[in-house]
Amino acid sequence: MSEKIYAWLLRLYPSCFRKAYGDAALQLFRDRSRDERGLFKGLWLWLDLLADLAVSVPLEYRRAQPALIGASAQERLDGTPVFHVLENGALRLEARLCGGLLSLVAFVPVLVLIGYGGNYWPFGAWAAQPQYQNGARSSVFERPPQAVDHAQEEFNGSGQPTMGTGSMGHGNTEPSGFLSRLLLLPGGSGSPQSQAPQPRPQGATSAAVEGAKLDGAERQRVMDAVIQNLKEHYFDPDVARKMVAALLAHQKSGDDDAVTDGGGFADLLTRQMRNVSQDMHLVVVYSQAPLPEHPPEQTPESLARYRKAMEQENCMFKKVEILPHNIGYLKLNFFPDTSVCQSTATAAMASLNHVDAIIFDLRDNTGGFPSMVSLIASYLFDHPEYMYGPRGAPTEQSWTRSPVPGNRLADQPVYVLTSASTWSGAEQFSYDLKMLKRATLVGETTRGGAHAGVFHRIDDHFGMGIPEEKAINPFGKADWEGVGVEPDVKAKAADALETAVKLAESKLQK
Repeated sequence: MSEKIYAWLLRLYPSCFRKAYGDAALQLFRDRSRDERGLFKGLWLWLDLLADLAVSVPLEYRRAQPALIGASAQERLDGTPVFHVLENGALRLEARLCGGLLSLVAFVPVLVLIGYGGNYWPFGAWAAQPQYQNGARSSVFERPPQAVDHAQEEFNGSGQPTMGTGSMGHGNTEPSGFLSRLLLLPGGSGSPQSQAPQPRPQGATSAAVEGAKLDGAERQRVMDAVIQNLKEHYFDPDVARKMVAALLAHQKSGDDDAVTDGGGFADLLTRQMRNVSQDMHLVVVYSQAPLPEHPPEQTPESLARYRKAMEQENCMFKKVEILPHNIGYLKLNFFPDTSVCQSTATAAMASLNHVDAIIFDLRDNTGGFPSMVSLIASYLFDHPEYMYGPRGAPTEQSWTRSPVPGNRLADQPVYVLTSASTWSGAEQFSYDLKMLKRATLVGETTRGGAHAGVFHRIDDHFGMGIPEEKAINPFGKADWEGVGVEPDVKAKAADALETAVKLAESKLQK
């Protein structure tokens, strides 16, 4: 129930803010609700939230207004204005007071209802972001449907920034206060939400812009492109044919007719395909801002923004400490790029070098870079070991850098905490260590995202990510796509750390 209340309170923000950050804000609320249980912690959570609403709602309306003006002016260059701006003044004092008053009024029923349970799953919360790789149209989808990592904009091995819908970049529209904690990585020029709208290429078809609706012809054109891409590019032709048949059957039965907005249609097509393939890296994406015709270029400025954001977040190393009985604990929420965060990773591992057992907490980890996966795994072996990743042929980064000089962790017991939100690169780390019998996995079955994807631009506003090849798994016939990685010791995510500590203590006593 408390989550539904928070979802309702999000409606106080401007629509453009909700579209860009609403799903990630809800995920952050879920994470905090899970960690901050009890009367006093719950009360503090809502005091923090409501105080932020009173401050940030007026700021976001003030911030959104210049963006609307800029978009309107840009569209007028084409002679096709989308909307009209009625005023350009600052938000009135009474509007700010009203927002603050509403937040305070909502506080009383919240105290009454905070103890009640309930889940709210926002429509479209699954959306992943495509990523251009190595200057081509390649892409890897590294974030789970409901992870705050849809709030992350990552760089691939060559430093290219993410392109896609819903990415929460800094840009010129950085949120403030409570929600600014969602910004884990920079958007910069790579994020459509942080770019000023671009003039459409000559002859390009406008799938949808602010306030526009899809008609039957638009849906048919997007559907045809999706079907053609599946036939030509999906790595499993048999599954591709089944997905095409399912899409056509839904269309024939009229299941698509009621959807008239771009985001909703992309969501619908994605669910219809995944119901057949169970492939979590297969996705249709929609962006209100025009998608670029070519991959963005890496710039020193974008790399500097990424480096600064990583420094502010300590490269996603959220906690490194030594627990009682000399058990090391490392909580990592993302595997960042080693070209920026290698020194942070080595320092974290060095601080745990003398522990008698080590626990890696990946319950909130949303994936990342294979190079960082291999780097951290290097400390757990006394010889180079192959780290399987479903991205095609092995590369130099597929092997650990073992042995690490001066390292004492290669023979120590290892425990990895997982949850239903553990995703992609974090699943690779968990899966490989389990298959190599080097770690004990404790917690819940992971989300199940393995296959590498390639991004195909359909038009200004639609595109899709398609896994185009499936690498050979040296550990077995199947990987973790669609099924997740099973833990060795099952436990609720909230209880996984306590369970792992008991296992480690028992192991050390023997």
